[in-house]
Amino acid sequence: MERLYCFLGFLLLAARLPLDTAKRFHDVLSNERTSDYMREHNQLAGWSSDENEWNEKLYPVWKKEDPRWKNSWKGGHVQAILTSDSPALVGSTITFVVDLVFPRCQKEDVSGNIVYEKNCRNDTGPSPDLYVYNWSEEGGWGNGPNEHHHHVFPDGRPFPHHPEWKRWNFVYVFHTLGQYLQKLGRGSARVSINTANVTLGPQLMEVIVYRRHRHVYIPVAKVKDVYVVTDHIPVFVTMHQKNDRNLSDETFLRDLPIMFSVLIHDPSHFLNESAIYYKWNFGDNTGLFVSNNPTLNHTYVLNGTFSLNLTVQAAVPGPCPSPSPKPPEPTSPLSTYLKSHRSNSPAPAGDNALELRATPDEACHINRYGYFKATITIVDGILEVSIIQMMDVLRPEPQPDRSLMDFVVTCQGIMPTEVCTIVSDPTCQITYHTVCDPVDVDTGDTCLLTVRRAFGGSGTYCMNLTLGDNTSLALTSTLVSVPTRDPASPSRMANGAMISVGCLAIFVTVITLLVYKKHKEYKLIENSTGIVVKGKGLNVFLNHAKAMFFPGNQEKDPLLKHQPATV
Repeated sequence: MERLYCFLGFLLLAARLPLDTAKRFHDVLSNERTSDYMREHNQLAGWSSDENEWNEKLYPVWKKEDPRWKNSWKGGHVQAILTSDSPALVGSTITFVVDLVFPRCQKEDVSGNIVYEKNCRNDTGPSPDLYVYNWSEEGGWGNGPNEHHHHVFPDGRPFPHHPEWKRWNFVYVFHTLGQYLQKLGRGSARVSINTANVTLGPQLMEVIVYRRHRHVYIPVAKVKDVYVVTDHIPVFVTMHQKNDRNLSDETFLRDLPIMFSVLIHDPSHFLNESAIYYKWNFGDNTGLFVSNNPTLNHTYVLNGTFSLNLTVQAAVPGPCPSPSPKPPEPTSPLSTYLKSHRSNSPAPAGDNALELRATPDEACHINRYGYFKATITIVDGILEVSIIQMMDVLRPEPQPDRSLMDFVVTCQGIMPTEVCTIVSDPTCQITYHTVCDPVDVDTGDTCLLTVRRAFGGSGTYCMNLTLGDNTSLALTSTLVSVPTRDPASPSRMANGAMISVGCLAIFVTVITLLVYKKHKEYKLIENSTGIVVKGKGLNVFLNHAKAMFFPGNQEKDPLLKHQPATV
């Protein structure tokens, strides 16, 4: 009896031997087997089960340590780079791209052949050959009876004969979720899958690439990458604020609006037809803001640390729920009579089908949500900067090729710690020089500075002026017109000034006498009070004339109570 059992076991082992020795796709592409449950519930359109057999004679299988990999490509190794637009919202389409990177000095030409680049030297020097692989001259793509047996994929399916198929000399095999897809291509291949039936979470995509070699194919590269399918909308938020020095530290300025822009990662445009709402909570007790605009401005009026929370809601197309079963009819005698009566009388056509037909025609939606959280810090900073005055600085010895200008600058907010100027051409495109100085003067609570800068001769310049500290950077721009300098000596300038002053004094004296004479002719002797009044008028006139022609001493002017500090 034991011998009979051994004999039967030997027969069963012999019967299974061909099945065990046949390579299958999951043996070639991955050692991680997917469960039968996933294979059954994650069918991808156009993909096949990796239980299918692999044609190892036409597509040899090499292990990672196989020495044949060293000679799989002439002149070096081919690298495959796999990328995707992951993460993908469930129901959307995710795209994978494989790009082949050839060895140095090699590229693919318009015919699909691999050639050496001109004027390119590698470690062995320039190659005397033009082609690395000239598949156009290799043959094997004919239409004879013996020329088509190798025009097949690893599972035996024939190549698609589109107009350019003979120029596509690489075979790509994609593998994920226990399924595979075969594709003929050139130095790059692209595959897209719908994620409606893909399990949520991280998944693995693997690709193996073969090249033509007469009537067989040689493996040249393998690559794998992780992609993610999620039921949360992938959301990113960018924050921008004027005068903020560092946009990446999530520290912003008080009393200046911050622009929040929401970016939804949706490369397949799955949400284009969806109604999207944005719900903001800025964490400063200003309430909840709901908008359908992805951009929103918000101003914090207090310093401190705040928690920002954003919820994005989108109504995406989804399957309608199955119609709920109708409750059983009562079994009272009256209902039995009515049921019997209804069975003998004609019912309206489609009475029961109306309820079921409405379900497929309805536009059903599923609400999907995305979330974003951030902690931001609000501090004081420089809010505004303005140039309120520009003055020419006179020198004892004028230099025509070097002019000095003073700029009176005021700002709002805290005092800056540095001032920088960039002087450029009138179009503000070509920079001449950049100067930065620390602000170490104490001006109290008033932000008022005088910035002195040198210019290389007369002309028009564009000047950008910035005031900054650790967290803020305020900018203003102006056009500066530097006049032409007269290279006269100081003595000639002094003599000219004395002559001008003398002439001006004589002119003022003459005008004063004429006015006094005119007022004297109309003096009223009988009214002594009028004399005083006219005397005051004359004094006022003389004071105005003096102020117009001799504006030297005006120390009582309240506008000069605070003098700007010079930097």
